[in-house]
Amino acid sequence: MTMLKQIHTPDYPAWVPDPVRHYLAHTVDGTSIRALARQRDVHPSTILRQVRSCEARRDDPLIDAALRALSLTSPTPDATESSAMLHYVPVSIPAAAAACVSQSRLNREALHVLRRLCEPRAIMAVARDMDSAVIVREDGAGGTLRTAVVEAEIAQAIALQNWVSCPDPEARIARYHITGLGRTELRRLTAAEENRASGFTDLGGDNDWTRPEAAAAAARFIATETPLIGLSRRRGKDGKPFLHRDLVRVGERLREDFVLSQPGPDVAEDWRGALTAGAPVHPATQSARDRVIAALDDLGPGLQDAALRCCCLLEGLEITEKRLGWSARSGKIVLRISLQRLVRHYEQTMGKFAPRIG
Repeated sequence: MTMLKQIHTPDYPAWVPDPVRHYLAHTVDGTSIRALARQRDVHPSTILRQVRSCEARRDDPLIDAALRALSLTSPTPDATESSAMLHYVPVSIPAAAAACVSQSRLNREALHVLRRLCEPRAIMAVARDMDSAVIVREDGAGGTLRTAVVEAEIAQAIALQNWVSCPDPEARIARYHITGLGRTELRRLTAAEENRASGFTDLGGDNDWTRPEAAAAAARFIATETPLIGLSRRRGKDGKPFLHRDLVRVGERLREDFVLSQPGPDVAEDWRGALTAGAPVHPATQSARDRVIAALDDLGPGLQDAALRCCCLLEGLEITEKRLGWSARSGKIVLRISLQRLVRHYEQTMGKFAPRIG
């Protein structure tokens, strides 16, 4: 009996689908279709269909970037990308970013992303000159509201799983919608989360949902009903919204910078120390920290407390009033004044029509 030669495969993350593994083994490592079929005990036409399907999806910028990142983990010393791997210029992303995503981290963050994408008129937008994606949805006034910032490697992994799809991948800004597979996965992840909350969970395996970094990951996602959104729905005696759309947007802008700044755990007690202490960080993170510090310093005591707690920490107005010793229902007035001051700050420092963050 002839023994089949074992094909060595790279140590890809557990979440990488088998068709993608076969595609990379064929295009990067040079393994033949028949050799892969013999190892997997399937017909060669099955492997061929998988390879062609992956190649057809490479027009999608997230999928192309993920495949390039995963190809860098190939164990073959002299492996080079085939001509099929060189036809597309991907989104600007860190090298090998998707290959560093663990199964537990993908599950944890996909739960937040897929929930946001299930909201009415929600999409995930990816621009070619950005290193992260954003999830936006239309608000009741016809504008757009950002509800999440998604790191590049997470967006790549989600696209590679077919949980999102892009009808026009060649557009300057690719817009992704959740798929049927994505909704099915969301139901599975939601059920798993409910089981963990009820104490029915498998303690084995790579389960880091309760680790400190889980809270940091959750901080990137803006709650559906934030204090700003709630106030924007209220109307004054004149029938106009209590918070104008521009005030909501400037609060979101501060929130985005705050998320990108990756503050320390004691930010509520000492926000300046949480943004300045610790080891040196990436230049983009440091730039975000500088913008947050400049904005809060411009507001000054009182106003900066309202902006930090309601815009950045998403703390409710009643809780903020109690912690700061303010009278009841005064928090919304202070918050509106601080947002008006933020509008002036951003216009003076970056211009009214400065590029948005994300």
